[in-house]
Amino acid sequence: MAALLDACTTLRWDARITAVVSDREEAPACQIAQSFGVRAVVVARRGFATRLAFDDALGEQLEALAPDLVVLAGFMQILPGRLVARFQSRMLNIHPSLLPVFPGLDTHRRVLESGARIHGATVHYVIPELDAGPIVVQAALPVLPHDDEPSLAARVLVAEHHILPLAVGWHLRGRLRIDGPRVVLEAPGPAESQLLWLP
Repeated sequence: MAALLDACTTLRWDARITAVVSDREEAPACQIAQSFGVRAVVVARRGFATRLAFDDALGEQLEALAPDLVVLAGFMQILPGRLVARFQSRMLNIHPSLLPVFPGLDTHRRVLESGARIHGATVHYVIPELDAGPIVVQAALPVLPHDDEPSLAARVLVAEHHILPLAVGWHLRGRLRIDGPRVVLEAPGPAESQLLWLP
């Protein structure tokens, strides 16, 4: 999220971040947003008797903000299909694995347990199925012999900070076209790729 707030200014996007929405009042994201002069909105899960009521309140808040794009970055809630449908092709998510492998939680632990040699991160459009939407961009990196969960997570986070602003920028400039399960980057430059290899 902080990488996006910074990129909006430094990359001079023709856009503004209207709000950061969190489900936890104590989330550092709220303080970071405010330090950038961006409104922080909290829809606290514990304030609702049922998950359905929370989902409805979250959907109403997002509709009230009227965003052109919703970006999920560390929002660890599965969104209901009806909410995802409201923002079809206008909702991006960052996931810490090379989807379609290792969807869901605990990706770094699962990668290490599997013996995989390559790990990474994926930005994809959100669909009702968990971590299964059309892939915009991925960053791959080696799993090093000395890696443990914290070291691997830290290296993947660097990759996430690189590719999420990249994907958002492409979307904002209208350069992404969803073609079934794939996303096509229109008119890529010589240095642009939808798959990055990071050390």
